[in-house]
Amino acid sequence: MMRKVKALHQGDTVGLIAPSSPAPLEDLEKAVAAVTELGFNVKVGKSCYESYGYMAGPEEIRARDIHAMFGDPKINGIFCVRGGNGAIRLPRLINMKLIYKNPKVFLGYSDITILHLMFNLHGQFCTFHGPMPSTDMIKDLFPGYEKDHLLRAICDDEPIGELRPYDGALPMQTLVEGSAEGEIIGGNLSLVCALMGTPWEIDTKDRILILEDVDEPVYKIDRMLSQLLLAGKLEAASGIVLGQFTNITHKDPSRTFALEKVFEDVVAKAGRPTLINGYFGHGEKKVTIPLGVRAVIDGSDSTFTIIESGVVK
Repeated sequence: MMRKVKALHQGDTVGLIAPSSPAPLEDLEKAVAAVTELGFNVKVGKSCYESYGYMAGPEEIRARDIHAMFGDPKINGIFCVRGGNGAIRLPRLINMKLIYKNPKVFLGYSDITILHLMFNLHGQFCTFHGPMPSTDMIKDLFPGYEKDHLLRAICDDEPIGELRPYDGALPMQTLVEGSAEGEIIGGNLSLVCALMGTPWEIDTKDRILILEDVDEPVYKIDRMLSQLLLAGKLEAASGIVLGQFTNITHKDPSRTFALEKVFEDVVAKAGRPTLINGYFGHGEKKVTIPLGVRAVIDGSDSTFTIIESGVVK
C-alpha cells in the first residue's frame, strides 16, 4: 500500500537539493525567493552550491544531501531545484531504510524520475511530479495554473480531480479506447528506460503509466517506447497517459514520422486505454501529479482524473 505524506503548511520548512545538474547561483537565489513566496521557510542543501562537470557535485555529496534532508525532522518537504543529468549515479548510494522511515513531500521531474521510482517502489510513499524552483517557479508563467496545481497537490488533502488544460494547451485525446484505474507511476521516458534491468526497474502492473520527454529525436522516442513494449511494461499497465513531448527533433526530416504516428504504431499495440496530450512534462506550464495515488482514465471523453490525494493533514 502506497503511503501518503504529511501535507505542507504555511511556515513549514522546505529543503532545496540538487540531485542532478547545478542551477546558476543567480537562479538559485531567485528560487529561494520563489519558495519563500509560497509561504515556506527554506534550507538550502550543500549540493546546490556544488558543480562537477554537468552534475551538481560528485554523487557522494548529492546523496548525503538527500540523506540529510530526509533525516532532519525540521525539514517538512524537499524540492529538487532542477533536473538535468546525474541522478542515475545515486541509486547505489541511497540509504533506503532512512528514506522509508522518513517519508515527506518530495518534488521534481525530468531527471528526478530516477528518485521518484526509487521512493515510490522501494520507499512506498507518494512523491510529486511537478515544477521545480530554479526552472519553473522563477518564471513569469508560474503564477496561476502551475502554482495553483502545485499548492493543491502538496497542501490539500482533497483529490485534485479531473486535469483540465491551461489556456492554449491542446485538449487530451484518446489514442486507445477504454477506461482504466490504478496508481500513477512513471515520469520521464528516457529515465524510465535507463533503469530497466536494474533493481529499480519500473513496475507498471495494474498501474497507470505516465510518460513525457524533451529534446529527443523521434527515432529515439520510438526506440524507447518499443523497449517498454518489448519488456511488457506497456501491456502490464492498466492504462497509459502520454504527456508533453517537447523540442522533438528529426534525424532526417525527409525520412521520419510524426510523433503521433509513433504512438499509434508502438503504444497502441499494447491495447491499453491510452490518452495523449497530458498536461505534464517540459511544456511551458504543467500540473503537479502525485505519483502513487489512484487515478482514472476514461477514453470515451478523453479525461484523466486523480481520485486520491497524495497528502494527509
